[in-house]
Amino acid sequence: QQSMRRSLPLFWFVWLSIRVQGEYMVCCTVILSLSVSLSLSLSLSLFLSLSLSLLSLSSLSLCLCLSSLSPYPSLSLSLSLSLSLLSLSPSLSLSLSLSLSLSLSLSLLSLPLSHTHHHLEQQTEPQQTVVLLPRSPSASKTYFPIPVDCLEDETRIRSADDGKLFREEFNVRTILLLLLSKYYDHSRVVLTQLEGNLCSDYINASYIHLMDCCVPGPKQDTVADFWRMIWEQKTATIVMLTNLKERKEDKCYQYWPDQGCWTYGNVRVAVEDFTVLVDYTIRKFCIQYQASDGTKPSRLVTQLHFTSWPDFGVPFSPIGMLKFLKKVKTVNSSFAGPIVVHCSAGVGRTGTFIVIDGVIDMMHREQKIDVFGFVSKIRDQRSQLVQTDIQYSFIYQALLEYYLYGDTELDVSSLEGHLHKLHNTHAPFDRVGLEEEFKKLTNMRIMKENMRMGNLPANMKKNRVVIMSMRRGQEFTDYINASFIDGYRQKDYFIATQGPLSHTVEDYWRMAWEWKCHSIVMLTELQEREQDKCFQYWPTEDSVTYGDYTVEMKGSTVCDSFSVRDLVLTYGPDKQTRLVRHFHFHGWPEIGIPAEGKGMIDIIASVQRQQQQSGNHPIIVHCSAGAGRTGTFIALSNILERVKAEGLLDVFQTVKSLRMQRPHMVQTVEQYDFCYRVVQDFVDIFSDYANFK
Repeated sequence: QQSMRRSLPLFWFVWLSIRVQGEYMVCCTVILSLSVSLSLSLSLSLFLSLSLSLLSLSSLSLCLCLSSLSPYPSLSLSLSLSLSLLSLSPSLSLSLSLSLSLSLSLSLLSLPLSHTHHHLEQQTEPQQTVVLLPRSPSASKTYFPIPVDCLEDETRIRSADDGKLFREEFNVRTILLLLLSKYYDHSRVVLTQLEGNLCSDYINASYIHLMDCCVPGPKQDTVADFWRMIWEQKTATIVMLTNLKERKEDKCYQYWPDQGCWTYGNVRVAVEDFTVLVDYTIRKFCIQYQASDGTKPSRLVTQLHFTSWPDFGVPFSPIGMLKFLKKVKTVNSSFAGPIVVHCSAGVGRTGTFIVIDGVIDMMHREQKIDVFGFVSKIRDQRSQLVQTDIQYSFIYQALLEYYLYGDTELDVSSLEGHLHKLHNTHAPFDRVGLEEEFKKLTNMRIMKENMRMGNLPANMKKNRVVIMSMRRGQEFTDYINASFIDGYRQKDYFIATQGPLSHTVEDYWRMAWEWKCHSIVMLTELQEREQDKCFQYWPTEDSVTYGDYTVEMKGSTVCDSFSVRDLVLTYGPDKQTRLVRHFHFHGWPEIGIPAEGKGMIDIIASVQRQQQQSGNHPIIVHCSAGAGRTGTFIALSNILERVKAEGLLDVFQTVKSLRMQRPHMVQTVEQYDFCYRVVQDFVDIFSDYANFK
């Protein structure tokens, strides 16, 4: 009510201003009324006053400054408006101006004078406790740079109470942004003007941080300008952070051909190559400018398209984004023009990516991070960069991930030396380097809310490992203790689960049917150390029925370290059938690891061949509990596929990523070491690098 009483006279004054002075006075008064009704801070009032002075409204600006500094803002504000009305309304008679000013002054004075009278009456009363309402973030608040060794503590503090301090920090800068949002001429990208078209030099793009150009995702009517900018800026790398469609909405026009070549304006674009990975796709284009005086020499442009970033959200984990960022830096030549970064609108995801990149560089140069300052700086070059507090919080998560774990990627040529270092370097408490590296994985926190589904009373009896992380699941009867796990090239490529129990076999086959699984990998024996570890869910001969599902044995093959069973799965209600190949690995004890790695390399290769023939639907992988041996198999599958494709490996981040999708994947340091050993065996077997690339 107080805010309304303070603002109503000002809105009345807006109406009067329309009749007298036009849009400048209206604009000033609207800003003034908002600042008073919202009770904005002293610094913001001063800032608005200085801004108004730039519009040559000097008397009004001076009065605003006085109103901000006065101990009685309403009183001084009323006087300032009186003076402003006189100075800005020379056409009005003096008496009319004074009478209007007086009426406005009285209405504004009523609140502070009554408040003062009440305050004098209360001075004789006993002292009472006054409960103040919580203040909104001050636009003048400053956040200082954080030393890198304090980053973990600062991130934990800001994350408390559902990220309240992250929201505060983000909203401080956003208050001013809402009033002053615009695209700035001083940082905009200027195109060469086309003959006969005076407006052809404009594109909605800005230089950011001296190195990048950020731009909205091209539309059909701007795609020619987009490619002209790529050519004129001598750009060699495009970073795309949006999908073409999201939530059934068009987010970006496909500005490249699926195959062959296409011409956009004067730029001819041909697709040379593309590689699809789980989090991003790499496309290589050959572009050529077709000018009136002849065709220019062609150039190679690489597009890195990050596909795991939802609109207005953040990626599931910073691991993929940091890997993507490193790839961008590796691909881009130091002699090339600016990197062009775009999402859909060219502000939210684009700004988040640029901040992560820039602040990581700051960490190396200055041993500190200043997210608040960096965001403020780049918003002076293009407004609204980093759109949401969730994106702002994700920046801190990515920086903390990078600070805690660094770059753990290896070239295969350096693997042998790295293994020697891990087994011979001693860390605190007499741990060797390998144990210290594995300990970082075990220190990962498991979020309790991610385990809620598996811990429901109706589902507890179906679990072997109580701690579960369910990425997908339905309530009660639709629940199965299984998790989707990403592969090297494909999301949800594996289904990690426990060995079926006698009362979960039907659920197990229902899962295989509904997700169109053609490959099952079993890493346990039915009995180990005289204990049942898995129910036999296939027939020894003929067929067996579990609820609506019938499983028929068609044949089996015994290999050196594993056996293969060909099963036919039939869904009873509609009599449809499907071939399922069952790979059963032998020689992996419940405690310990296989004696050698060749058998694991062989079974992984056999499963991959089966997948290529059957359509790359999810692979079911299980041991007894669906964690240790299961996680090790999936980790090795992803690691070896990357070694073949790129000649690179990252055992630490691969296992860490698995554990974020399902806890306890790769349970022991022996299993972790086994991952390294198998990769080394793989490299030794195919010592000629060309053989496995």
